[in-house]
Amino acid sequence: MTDRYAVFGNPIGHSRSPRIHSLFAAQTEQDISYQAILAAQDGFAAAVSAFIATSEGTARGANVTVPFKEEAFRLATRLTPRAEAAGAVNTLSFDGGAISGDNTDGAGLVRDLKYNLGCDPAGRRILLLGAGGAARGVILPLLLENPAELVIANRTEEAAARLALEFSRLPGCAIEIKPDSSSYPGLAGRQFDLVINATSAGLSGAVLPTPTSIFAPRCVACEMVYGRETPFMQQARATGARVADGLGMLVEQAAEAFFVWRGVRPRTAPVLAALRSTS
Repeated sequence: MTDRYAVFGNPIGHSRSPRIHSLFAAQTEQDISYQAILAAQDGFAAAVSAFIATSEGTARGANVTVPFKEEAFRLATRLTPRAEAAGAVNTLSFDGGAISGDNTDGAGLVRDLKYNLGCDPAGRRILLLGAGGAARGVILPLLLENPAELVIANRTEEAAARLALEFSRLPGCAIEIKPDSSSYPGLAGRQFDLVINATSAGLSGAVLPTPTSIFAPRCVACEMVYGRETPFMQQARATGARVADGLGMLVEQAAEAFFVWRGVRPRTAPVLAALRSTS
């Protein structure tokens, strides 16, 4: 029987996940189906239960996108260490009555950086903009790559300081992040080799009040938003930085989820190329 998977979100019509996973399935010869499901704002758990109940034992897993990642964290009966650290889940696996929760966002970002962009985080000075769920999901995987430093900056300085302090206390982290320079003005005079925008500013076209000096020579600037040229990307490009949007991260986190579910890692380069050719 065909194993069934889904992605839950609200809104969900824009999701590229069904196409991505159909391409993965064809490439790896996996017999699966994958659908997008619109869940009511207050009906995520009910939507997941209905998907499992109507799948007649073939429901194997699901992806979760905004605004349900924290609710998925609470729904899971088992959590991976990276999901625990992120406080959010984007990948669910169903096994009998158990629901395992994982977070593949950070792994997706790291793989995009290393294998698509040729930007190994090891030894780099990294600036992470934002202190919300998107930022939380990538901090531990970035730390485990042994950067020279990781600074978190946010419009609300207290939120960045709290997040940095929380992760600096995690056992086994490659480095200790310190809650310094955690406001945008506090970045003046500092330079970074890798700047990652994990804020939602790109969705609304808002301009972040970051000084242009943050982009070191040969800096790589990564925007988590995809499908549009954001003010952050424009600012970085004007300084000569190498700029990337979030499409590579999207494909890589999907590949990581596929690996979690199927034990097979699909090739992402042809899938990313196919998506870019039709975007």
